Amino acid sequence: MSDIENSKKMALMAMEALEDRKGIDVHAIDISEISTLADYFIIANGTNSSQVQAMADSVQDALGRAGYLTKNVEGYESANWILLDFGDIIVHVFDSENRVFYDLERIWRDGKPIEKDNLN
Repeated sequence: MSDIENSKKMALMAMEALEDRKGIDVHAIDISEISTLADYFIIANGTNSSQVQAMADSVQDALGRAGYLTKNVEGYESANWILLDFGDIIVHVFDSENRVFYDLERIWRDGKPIEKDNLN
């Protein structure tokens, strides 16, 4: 499997894990051509800190079972913006207020929005 196919697989798994925990407005942005940080950003939000943490846990569990380990986790305790760095993908799980405030989709608008169906 190529690196980009592997990244797509990881992104799809992350999106599904977020949706399983009722993540709101789950989006993927292909940043592979504009940044060396990762291939994809996955962005979602929850309605409260417990849901935000549950969403982050779900992503770590799903990707961990597939053999992908988290390289770094930021913000888990405060749960207003949890960042999960898996190397090829970075998952951002926000509470509603911080999702609007930081507006990563606007900041990374030079990336390509990717529909979940296009990751298969």
